Amino acid sequence: MEDKFRIDFVSDVVCPWCIIGLRQLERALDETGISAQIRFHPFELNPQMAPEGENLREHLAAKYGTTPEDSRKARQRLTALGTDLGFTFNYADDMRMVNTFRAHQIVHWAGTRGRAHDMKMALFGAFFTDRRDLNDPKVLAEYVSKIGLDHQEALAVLNDAQFAQAVRENEQFWTSRGIQGVPAIIFKEKYLLSGAQGVENYRSILTELAEPQTA
Repeated sequence: MEDKFRIDFVSDVVCPWCIIGLRQLERALDETGISAQIRFHPFELNPQMAPEGENLREHLAAKYGTTPEDSRKARQRLTALGTDLGFTFNYADDMRMVNTFRAHQIVHWAGTRGRAHDMKMALFGAFFTDRRDLNDPKVLAEYVSKIGLDHQEALAVLNDAQFAQAVRENEQFWTSRGIQGVPAIIFKEKYLLSGAQGVENYRSILTELAEPQTA
């Protein structure tokens, strides 16, 4: 029996283009009928972010020079793209950018239970739809419960930082290989695509790379 098509997906749960790219990729997989194993890997957009976070609009203005008008247009575009892909962006002027190191630890832990995808999706929704603080252990544990995993165990995992080192090592692995922005999607451990490329482009590369399997 042939191995499933491997896709490594490097992302952050506060990255809007990461959820857009993931949804586009999943739609392309559905349309092509290709069976793939998506492996999630952590990337922190703001590893030095303070515990209290920053106002999202102010953060983007300071980091990228984004004007209020740029921000408004970007949010409108993302909201429209999300709607088309079945994901709800619920932006507000008081949204805050937060540190995501704890969130990545929870995704890693969920992965040991075979639930990384469910946890990742829950946290994308927690941040962009529900506007929750993903640096708060209680919030993370709440969303753990939503996917049917153990609330108390999640709090213990975070309190003891059981997977902190594993997450750091995984982050360093990918940055050492030149990943500087996300989403970064690696097909079959060889072919890198950066950014949300659109359903059609993902469909094309999936079809092209899958051809040797069926020849």
